[in-house]
Amino acid sequence: MGSRQFRPPEYMPQIQTVKGPIDSAALGRTLMHEHLFVVNPELQSNFPGYGGWDEEEQLRSGAQKLNALHAAGYSTLVDATVMPMGRDVRRIRRLAELTDLNIIVATGLYVFDEIPGALSVRPPKGQEDPLIDLFRSDIEVGTGSTAIRAGIIKVATDRPGITRGSERVLRAAAQAHRQTGTPITTHSRPRLRGGLDQQRVFAEEGVDLSRVIIGHSGDTTDVDYLEEVVANGSYIGMDRFGIDWIPFEERVEIVQKMCARGHSNRMVLSHDASLFTDWGSPTFPHWHYLHLDDDVLPELRRRGVTDDQIDQMLIENPRQIFENQEPY
Repeated sequence: MGSRQFRPPEYMPQIQTVKGPIDSAALGRTLMHEHLFVVNPELQSNFPGYGGWDEEEQLRSGAQKLNALHAAGYSTLVDATVMPMGRDVRRIRRLAELTDLNIIVATGLYVFDEIPGALSVRPPKGQEDPLIDLFRSDIEVGTGSTAIRAGIIKVATDRPGITRGSERVLRAAAQAHRQTGTPITTHSRPRLRGGLDQQRVFAEEGVDLSRVIIGHSGDTTDVDYLEEVVANGSYIGMDRFGIDWIPFEERVEIVQKMCARGHSNRMVLSHDASLFTDWGSPTFPHWHYLHLDDDVLPELRRRGVTDDQIDQMLIENPRQIFENQEPY
């Protein structure tokens, strides 16, 4: 897996944000899997304002929500929006200028089955997948002409499992990760034990699974499955608080159980919420960035989860994930 590089005592890893690199110590409390704007550009180009989209109004109201999150003690938000979800880093830069919150953007592809459009063309046998270079360019150079560099790689599988398209994306992400050291986060289907399938593909590509977050793991109460994912080395994203198709009590209880089993050092917390989406997603009354502070953390404390464990999940684990950034 390659040895760690020597770091002098004064070395502080630099983490890429929309406004530029920051010291890892500045990450603070971090929401590790959120979305800002999930807006289909082709839809908006042909049907302006679809779904109620008004960019200037959404930037204004979005900044207010991010500033409220910052005032609640959070310093960083990871925007896991990638193509073809409507990723637009120029828009995110405009939003970032209106808030003191650190925003980390992702590269990758959100594909359950076939890769869309021109990206579906596969390379000739024996040649490196061009997706790897696209991901690396986002990470090492920046997106388009913005110089905004991605700080994490986002990939997905869901109900169809590992398909021809999603497998290609996972393998390209694995190689981009190994070449750059950038961590990987996923969208998974835990009730189908999808995280184990993702880990298998990553392991076949030589990925150190401790540098992977298996996302949406809080969508299940199957402790045996979660124990297996953790035993393989990965973090688990308990990152859909506020989505009520899993009862609030179950989402909280599974985090409490995993903490009681000694796994607070392998969990990160979030909501998978957005400021705006034109996808027609369901709305839930508590699906917003302050639900953790307003409702989840008080209930976790009531159930015996300690402040040290909460800080581990919200501060220490994100910092360790982003600090471990050497290629190998």
